[in-house]
Amino acid sequence: MPTFFRAQAQSSRGLAVAVALLLVYVVWGTTYFALGIALETMPPLLMNASRFLCAGVVMLLVALAQGQALPTAAQWRHSALVGGLMVFLAMNCIGFAQKMGIGSGLMATVVTTMPMWLALWTRWGGEHVPATSWVGLALGVVGALLLALEGDFSASGLGALLAFGAPLCWSIGSYASRKLSLPAPAMASGAQWLTGGAMGMVLALAVEPVGALADVSARSWLAWVYLLGLGTLVALNAYLWLLQNTSAALAGSYSFVNPAVALLVGVALGGERLTGWVYAALPLIGAALALLLYGPLLLQAAQRLRARMPGGRAGRRMLAPDTTL
Repeated sequence: MPTFFRAQAQSSRGLAVAVALLLVYVVWGTTYFALGIALETMPPLLMNASRFLCAGVVMLLVALAQGQALPTAAQWRHSALVGGLMVFLAMNCIGFAQKMGIGSGLMATVVTTMPMWLALWTRWGGEHVPATSWVGLALGVVGALLLALEGDFSASGLGALLAFGAPLCWSIGSYASRKLSLPAPAMASGAQWLTGGAMGMVLALAVEPVGALADVSARSWLAWVYLLGLGTLVALNAYLWLLQNTSAALAGSYSFVNPAVALLVGVALGGERLTGWVYAALPLIGAALALLLYGPLLLQAAQRLRARMPGGRAGRRMLAPDTTL
């Protein structure tokens, strides 16, 4: 490919990554607010299961309209594995952990460990994870922890176990989606959400009264529609695309950016107030993103700057003529 067209392709891909990250950061950050509204009158398991079942049907229809082939038997099994881990286990672990009284601060902090797990599976799978990415992930977790300090850190033993299980299941499912044979993107999303939603619906029908849906408020239904449309069909598709087209660490960076976005949404729409911890947390999260996005470039720039300093190699070369006099 000629250099010009290669540059154009790289630029287009970079723009696509930026748009996908923005969607995941902003939309999933606002879903914290929408989720709270939906759960005011809607049973949590039925809410999640119905959302993903509907999203799965929509994506299957979209895929068929695009001419994509239905999954093979093996692809259905792989999709069920990914959907079971991400949609069924991870989502319901969070729901049950919250039902058992886990504190909001602890839940928010535990979720931020997801990209570190994902980076670990990626490294163990033989892919290279730059040192700057590990540092960026650590800074992001610290920043999210500072944001969560105002929250509640109480938890029962089982609640804490479920809370830690959620990012673990999500990270394994995310890694599996990078490695397993899956159908074309739209069909893969539909198959994963349909199978994961079906598993969730079986559980929901067993433990939650279906009649409770008759008492759901219009406000909660509107939040559910937002979660279905933007939270799942748009943002989750963007995340799945990032998993296939960028590093695992960068794709998972949403987990410590979303709390910051959620906080700003709470300030703008919910009347919440910023505390001193926010002003320490946001720069750490910004630094984490810089390292995940531009870590190798920043490291190269630092090395060049060090080499130009009087004590560096370049500096010694510049001083060499003087020392021979």
